[in-house]
Amino acid sequence: MRVKNYLLLFILGVTLTVFVASLQSQPGYLDSDYYFGGGLRLVNGKGFTEPYLWNYLDDPQGLPHPSHTYWYPLSSLLSALSMFLSGKHTYAGARLVFILISGLVPVVTAALAFNITGRTPLAWVSGLLAVFSVYHVPFLSVTDNFGPFMLLGGLYFLFMMREEKYFLFLLGILAGLFNLARSDGLLWLGLTGLLSLWRARSSKTPMRNFLVFGVLAFAGYLLVMVPWYVRNYSVFGSIMAPGGSRILWLTNYNDTFAFPASQVNLKSWLEAGWYAAMKSRLWALWMNLMNTVGAQGGILLFPFILIGLWQVKGQMRTRLAVTGWGMLFFVMTFIFPFAGARGGFFHAGAAFQPYWWAVAPLGLDRITDWIRKRDWLDDHAYFVFRGALIGICVLLTGTIIWLRILKTGWQTESEPYLAIEQILIAQEAQPQELIIVRNPVSYYLQTGRSAIVLPPGGAETILALAQRYDASFFALEPGGVLDEYQALFDGLESNSGLTLIGEIEGAKVYELHPPQ
Repeated sequence: MRVKNYLLLFILGVTLTVFVASLQSQPGYLDSDYYFGGGLRLVNGKGFTEPYLWNYLDDPQGLPHPSHTYWYPLSSLLSALSMFLSGKHTYAGARLVFILISGLVPVVTAALAFNITGRTPLAWVSGLLAVFSVYHVPFLSVTDNFGPFMLLGGLYFLFMMREEKYFLFLLGILAGLFNLARSDGLLWLGLTGLLSLWRARSSKTPMRNFLVFGVLAFAGYLLVMVPWYVRNYSVFGSIMAPGGSRILWLTNYNDTFAFPASQVNLKSWLEAGWYAAMKSRLWALWMNLMNTVGAQGGILLFPFILIGLWQVKGQMRTRLAVTGWGMLFFVMTFIFPFAGARGGFFHAGAAFQPYWWAVAPLGLDRITDWIRKRDWLDDHAYFVFRGALIGICVLLTGTIIWLRILKTGWQTESEPYLAIEQILIAQEAQPQELIIVRNPVSYYLQTGRSAIVLPPGGAETILALAQRYDASFFALEPGGVLDEYQALFDGLESNSGLTLIGEIEGAKVYELHPPQ
C-alpha cells in the first residue's frame, strides 16, 4: 500500500474518534475514571498516589494511598502525557494521545493485512474494519487500554515474522508495554517465549538460538518493567503490589470491594461450595462466548474471521494468535471468572483484534470464490461483497454509537455527585472529610473531595469502614444499591450510626456516627 492510503486511514480513524469523543464529556466508568485520575495526579506532580480508594484488596492504611496497586499504569502515563502535550489538565486534554492511537490502529491493521496477503484491496478492507470497529468504537476515545492494546497487538503480529534477531528484543519491549498496561499483559511475555522456541526449533542449533532469542526478548521486557518493579519494591517491599492474589478467591463480583479484604480467601471460597464455583464459571463461559461472537467478532465478521484463520492456518502468526487467545479465554473464564466476564476478557482481547480484522477479508473472499466457481456471480462480486461488508459495519458502528452514547447519554451514573456535594457543603462538611460512594474516583474528579468505595455487607460494615478510615458521610445511589442496602434505601430499616441528611436525584446521603 502507498503512504497516502495509510494517511487516509489515519485521518478516518481520528475523525471518527474525535466525533465520538465530542459526545463523551466524562470518562463514564470506573476504569477510565481511574486512569484519568492517575494521569492527573502525575501531571500535577503528585506522583503515583491517589486520594481515593476503589477497593480494599491490599488493606490500605489510609489516604493518600499508593496508586496502581490493582490496575497498571500505562494508560495513566498516556493520560499525563496527553495533558502535558495539550497543556490542558482536563479530561478533554487527557485524550490527545488516545485519539492519535485510534488513528494508528487502522494503519497498523492495514499494514498487517498487506503483509499477510500482499493485496491492497484486502488491506483496505481490514483498515476500514478497524476504523468502524462496532463495539469497540465507544471505548477508543476514552482513557483506557483498548486503543493501546490494539496498537501493541497489531505491531506485535506485524513484527513477529521478521528474521532479524533484534526483533526479538523489540517483541520483548512490546510484551513489557502490554504488562505495563494490564496484569494479564504478562501473557505476551509467555507468547514471546513460545515464539522463541518455535523459531529456534527450525534452526541448526535450536538450544543455542532459543537461549539467545529468550535473552533478547526478556531484556526488552525488563527494559520496560524494571522501573515499575523498582517502584513497587520501594513502596511495598515486593515487585508485585499486594492484594492482587485475592481475586483468585472471589465468590461473586462484589467481593472485589469487600471490607475487610481478609475475608476473601481460600477458606471462604471453599465454604461457598463447588456448586457455586462451577456455576460462576459456567456463567463466565457463556458471557465470554457471547463476547467472542458479539464484541470481538463484530457479530457479522465472526464466520469470516474463522474462515480467514483457516486460510492462513499454517502461518506461525496464526498459531500464536489462536494459542494466545485460547490461553486468555481459559484464564478469564476458569481462573478469574468474575474479572474476566465483567470486562477483563473484552479489554485483554482487544490485542488480538488487528489480526482478526486482517484475516476477515480472506474469509470473505474464500466464500466469494466458492460462489464464483458455481458461475453464480461475475468478477464484480468481490468488490460488491467487500463494499457490503464495510457498509454493514458502518451501520452497526452507527447503531452502537446511537445506543451507547446518543440515546441514553454516556454513562450518566455519576451525575448525582455534584448535587451530593452540595448537601455536604450545606452541612458545613470540611474539605478533608471523606465520603463513601459507589464510584469514589469519579466523586473526587468531579468535586475534589476524597472518597472511598461502598463495600458489600450492610450498615454495620459501613460503620466499621467509617471507623477504620475516619469517613464522615455515606451515599446510596439509585441503580447501584446492593441487596444488603436495599431495606435501608427503601426506608424499611434504620441504624443509630447513620443519620439521613438529604435526598437528591434519587440518592440518599447519610452522616456517619461510628462507635468510638
